Amino acid sequence: MTHAAAPALKIAALALRGDELLMVRGGADRAAGEWALPSGRLHTGETMAEAVVRLVADETGYDDALCGPFMGWSELIDDEAISEHQVVMYFTAVVMDTDPVRPGTAGEVRWTPTWRAPELTLVEGLAEFLADQEIIDTVV
Repeated sequence: MTHAAAPALKIAALALRGDELLMVRGGADRAAGEWALPSGRLHTGETMAEAVVRLVADETGYDDALCGPFMGWSELIDDEAISEHQVVMYFTAVVMDTDPVRPGTAGEVRWTPTWRAPELTLVEGLAEFLADQEIIDTVV
């Protein structure tokens, strides 16, 4: 049996402000047009908490995020290309500023009401994770 490369470890930051969820669209790590949480690969030598802070800053321009508790994980395996195996670790994040201090790398950044999130085109696995965590009511 031939083994593929190890799964890619990704970190995602779930930031809530009242009933709004910090969402990004575009960027190097996701399909065009899909909405996601600030997320990306864990760098060698970086803690997961450091990655949460870095990813929020890089993608959104909010430089003052704090990493909160671990929420859970999801696993994404492309049946066609086993090399596309990803494990996503979700952490809460607290954003202290009211506005970004600089442009982020994501094409779009917005605070989305949680009740509107199921209406968006979300990256694979995100709707299910948000529903499991009771952040959104249903998966549409």
